[in-house]
Amino acid sequence: MSANRRTPLEPGVRRRVSMADVAALAGVSAQTVSRVANGHASVVGSTREQVLTAMRELGYRPNSAARALKYGEFRTIGVILFTLATVGNSRTLEAIVAHSAAEGYAITLIPVAVPTQDGVLGAFTRLDELAVDAVIVIMEVHLLDAATVTLPPGVQVIVVDSNGGDRYNVVDTDQAHGARLATRHLVDLGHRTVWHVAGPEESFAAERRAQTWRETLEEAGLPVPPLRRGDWSADSGYRIGLELAEEPGCTAVFAANDQMALGLLRAFHAKGKVVPRDVSIVGFDDLPDATSYIPPLTTVHQDFTEVGRRCVERVLRQVRHEPQEVGTSLVPTWLVHRESTAPPPA
Repeated sequence: MSANRRTPLEPGVRRRVSMADVAALAGVSAQTVSRVANGHASVVGSTREQVLTAMRELGYRPNSAARALKYGEFRTIGVILFTLATVGNSRTLEAIVAHSAAEGYAITLIPVAVPTQDGVLGAFTRLDELAVDAVIVIMEVHLLDAATVTLPPGVQVIVVDSNGGDRYNVVDTDQAHGARLATRHLVDLGHRTVWHVAGPEESFAAERRAQTWRETLEEAGLPVPPLRRGDWSADSGYRIGLELAEEPGCTAVFAANDQMALGLLRAFHAKGKVVPRDVSIVGFDDLPDATSYIPPLTTVHQDFTEVGRRCVERVLRQVRHEPQEVGTSLVPTWLVHRESTAPPPA
């Protein structure tokens, strides 16, 4: 780029920088600037860098609205979710962002402050004001149904949920298979029954895991202990663990997530019980920290990266009108055997 070439913008002028301004500064055509802005590979490297330098110097930002009128898409995916406090939601969102970026799409996050009908309806109403081509919903389907949602024309939807049925395209981990593996592992070790610390009652994932735990014990002809209900937190696991430590027949516990399993480990330690000598514990999630628990936690692995990838893949297939399977796509789960489980005490 010539060192003495002057910017086409006069000092003090505060108008939006145009593609023509970038072209004039870079010494190329507006068509070349358009190709660089849209990521076309047909522009040679030196010219591309020249255009990008001009864009940075002028503070040029592509006009997404104009691009949408020309190409019929905004290249943006909306993500509606209730909370980032749970590991599953945060790691799924992280994967969605990464895979969307790899496809050249940006993410617009639309949080639902309160998980009520009005809250969900308000989030979808905002879609009318936002430039998105598709929506990925990370929340319970019953909230989505209760809001009597009307989507903007042409907006495609994928739901991250285990109970969407035939009403929505769904991506989720195989909750039932994971819960069966966890319960069966403890039964096969010789425990006479398995206690369960479930997640919140309003969570379909928690209910699917609890239902499968119960069915697995019944199929094995073993008694089903009273279900204990937590809230996904380590504190709730600790509180329930203090109670289970007083149960003389409690030698095995399946926790519905790793955080509650961590609380159980602390509670049993506080009560003088050794894991896994006195009681075995299995979690669900396979958090990166699970290997650092004392002892390292046996748990069910959820592949959140694959969930995010499938969400983006399926919703973009809808946007591009490409053929795909309709219904639920289940990402496999598997048991990771570590040191928190063993046969029951003699």
